[in-house]
Amino acid sequence: MSKAPLMPMATAVWLVENTSLTFKQIAQFCKLHEVEVQGIADGEVAKGIVGYNPIISGQLTNEEIELSSRDNERPLNIIDEEIEIKNSENKIKKYIPLSKRQDKPDSALWLLKNHALLKDSQIARLVGITKNSVSAIRNKSYWNYNSLNAKDPVAMGLFSQKDLLSAIEKAEKRILKEKKEKEKLSLASKS
Repeated sequence: MSKAPLMPMATAVWLVENTSLTFKQIAQFCKLHEVEVQGIADGEVAKGIVGYNPIISGQLTNEEIELSSRDNERPLNIIDEEIEIKNSENKIKKYIPLSKRQDKPDSALWLLKNHALLKDSQIARLVGITKNSVSAIRNKSYWNYNSLNAKDPVAMGLFSQKDLLSAIEKAEKRILKEKKEKEKLSLASKS
């Protein structure tokens, strides 16, 4: 048995309004009764339902509709492709309530005090504030610096311990790489 399209009634409305397909073809495609499709065309069924374009959703093609429009006996065939859902490692930004947003500068101060090797951009990305704000906190020129209290962002739930360890590891690699480059430059200048 073939699959029905998403939102069959709305799809039928769109097909009735935008194609020259027969009621039988639309009914077969949408898994509806032919009388229902005729009722849609007469305006008695599916009142207030907005048509859903099956081409945009990838269930039909213009070519498929054209072929079936020319041959009244040809049924519409749904595009039945399996959709591969990938679990990407990209972090999806989650909503942070207003009560926790005021904790972001406090978290940035904590990171600056406890993990000074992190770059401003890394802290900004972790905490979710601007790089300029992190720089201002580092320089003690932040507009509300005197009111800041260093708070552990992992304990407050702004990001995970894994995220913090990953950022620290990147910073350590960067510092190690910079030291090696400086050593190469100093050896090259002595030669």
